[in-house]
Amino acid sequence: MGELKLPDIDYGALAPMLILFGAACLGVLIEAVVPKTRRHGIQLGVALLALVAALVMVIVGRDTRVVTIGGAVAVDGVTLFLQGSILLLGVVSLLLIGERSLEAGGVFVAQAAITVGSQKDLKQAGGQPGATEVYPLTVFGLGGMLLFVAANDLLTMFVALEVFSLPLYLLCALARRRRLLSQEAALKYFLLGSYASAFFLFGVALIYGYSGAVDLASIHAAVADPTRSEVLLFGGLALVSIGLLFKSAAAPFHVWTPDVYQGAPTPVTALMAACTKVAAFGALLRVLYVAFDGAKWNFQPVLGVIAILTMLIGAVLAVTQTDMKRLLAYSSIANAGYLLVGVLALNKEGLASTMFYLVAYGFSVLAAFGIVSLVRDSEGEATHLSRWAGLGRKSPVFAGIFSFILLAFAGIPLTSGFTAKFAVFGAAVEGGQTWLVIVGVITSMLLAFPYLRVIVMMWLSEPGETTPAVSVPGFLTAAALSIGVIATFALGVVPAPLLDLTNDAAQFVR
Repeated sequence: MGELKLPDIDYGALAPMLILFGAACLGVLIEAVVPKTRRHGIQLGVALLALVAALVMVIVGRDTRVVTIGGAVAVDGVTLFLQGSILLLGVVSLLLIGERSLEAGGVFVAQAAITVGSQKDLKQAGGQPGATEVYPLTVFGLGGMLLFVAANDLLTMFVALEVFSLPLYLLCALARRRRLLSQEAALKYFLLGSYASAFFLFGVALIYGYSGAVDLASIHAAVADPTRSEVLLFGGLALVSIGLLFKSAAAPFHVWTPDVYQGAPTPVTALMAACTKVAAFGALLRVLYVAFDGAKWNFQPVLGVIAILTMLIGAVLAVTQTDMKRLLAYSSIANAGYLLVGVLALNKEGLASTMFYLVAYGFSVLAAFGIVSLVRDSEGEATHLSRWAGLGRKSPVFAGIFSFILLAFAGIPLTSGFTAKFAVFGAAVEGGQTWLVIVGVITSMLLAFPYLRVIVMMWLSEPGETTPAVSVPGFLTAAALSIGVIATFALGVVPAPLLDLTNDAAQFVR
């Protein structure tokens, strides 16, 4: 019998992921041994320290180009850029998650396994310290996202998909206020996410039947030199794409997004809107550019139709929304369409501009949800649009910040949104996808209407009796808001450094 040879492992390349998974396990131990009154500060400190340490390892290993663990993980320029983006956005998300000054006990429920409306539930809603399990869950989720964008075979990608999805399902159910709405959001996300995972796994099986392998390099070789029925190829690619497009919130796989964004605790919604989108599009880029680039003439028109449908649904339905979190959800759907325009350029410029867009949108959406978490009354966040009327008169600073973020979403010059859209549309034109750019420009103009309506409502309406006050942000929320606003402005005024960085990073290894 031959000697069993274990695959070579480059621990330096894997260090960011190992740090996060180790910190998440440490967080579980802290939950078991540290008194409840001391957990919050310790858990937040451990989580932030782990993210910063992982980010430092990404920077230290910025020149790493390696395929490791028997071809299961690829660390290249795209991987490192996306991992760094997830970690940066994750730090800002953790600042929002860690805020406890806005509401007694924080925005998370103290104990999830309590019947909604019972005496115990009413008691914990009165100010018991919120659950600190959110920190190891968040770190587990972010670790899964790091693995997701680095996965070089489809089975590893599936495992990473589940690792970061399961914590998010739980986090969505932990809102202190509107408990039933939060639990409904978690259940919808879990059920629809399970279907998407099943589609993904069935697609992996079909692709294995076509190529005889699940690693992306072998799939690429099989696509370039087909020996089996292409029905397996196209069926497998379609099902895998469904799983990835679900996480990307692309139509028609977007139906979970408005309900989940509305029902989840706002810091968790911010985490999903920023970090999950980076992870989902990072995996989609790797699958399409590395494994299936030889079949691009077959999938490009289909995904182009999905991009158009996504942009139209996001823009049109955003106009009809009366809840701020649902409005931002449809905005997220429309932005998924714009990102798909960049992806479908299928050139280096499309890859670089999509990565730039993910970072620019991530910082802006974190700032937007940071403001949403501050507009509250005695019953919690006031998210109905009618409640925001006259907010500019009562809190001009925060209304001004929110107006700036909305203008960035609309793609107004001197904001990151303009630079990002200009980059992806330019790449798409160069890649021969002018038809997508035309639809993108039209839907961008349409999507500007709900943003401008909110701005007009805040500044030109008189505040009413029901207009809530804007809470004074604590240090953590203020830091998150400052980072988001500064990044949104800086990437609109001086985008060249990040654009150069994305161009340098826009190269896969097989």
